[in-house]
Amino acid sequence: MIPRRYFCSSCSAQPWLFVGLGNPGDKYKGTRHNVGFELIDAFAKSVGISMDSIHCKAMFGFVNGVPVFLAKPQTYMNLSGESSGPLAAYYKLPLNRVIVFHDDMQLPCGVLRLNPNGGHGGHKGLKSVMHNYRGNTDFPRLRIGIGRPPGQMDPKAFLLQKFNATASERIDAALREGVYALEQVLAKGVSESARWFNTDQKYKHMRLQNMAA
Repeated sequence: MIPRRYFCSSCSAQPWLFVGLGNPGDKYKGTRHNVGFELIDAFAKSVGISMDSIHCKAMFGFVNGVPVFLAKPQTYMNLSGESSGPLAAYYKLPLNRVIVFHDDMQLPCGVLRLNPNGGHGGHKGLKSVMHNYRGNTDFPRLRIGIGRPPGQMDPKAFLLQKFNATASERIDAALREGVYALEQVLAKGVSESARWFNTDQKYKHMRLQNMAA
């Protein structure tokens, strides 16, 4: 745990909180519902830190100098707000400095979107986060496309499945793109980064559609 006073005395920049949504435990590793966790891990690896602390019911890491908190709530997906809410409150962060990473069935597998705000779209983890932010939706989120369930497959079963080889390659590429986007957010802010990033992802979406046609 990083004391709150650390930021009052040592950092001129206001901290960021990156929250990846997912389910704890080996059972859920590599499943579609856990790509938020995977992006946190990818970012942590890119800056050479470990996620080995526990704070506010989350696996927790800290990037010095920027500064950035990284959190993977261990409450299970549907109660994610029980961790992310107290974290933001403890460090007295405005919600525009909190970015939530989550899976999204409305986007093709491997396509991302960076949005400054929005609704929960039926995502129960995101719904819990909003509830614990007192209904406030004005926080950024990085949506990670996982595609739609095939045929009449139960969406719940789809979310808890692991990716096949093709989808895994797309997700791996998306995680690299997500890390780069987050680096740009830290340098330029959400709004400016979202403009170029979402345009690039729009063209990626079109390329994937043409490949499927």
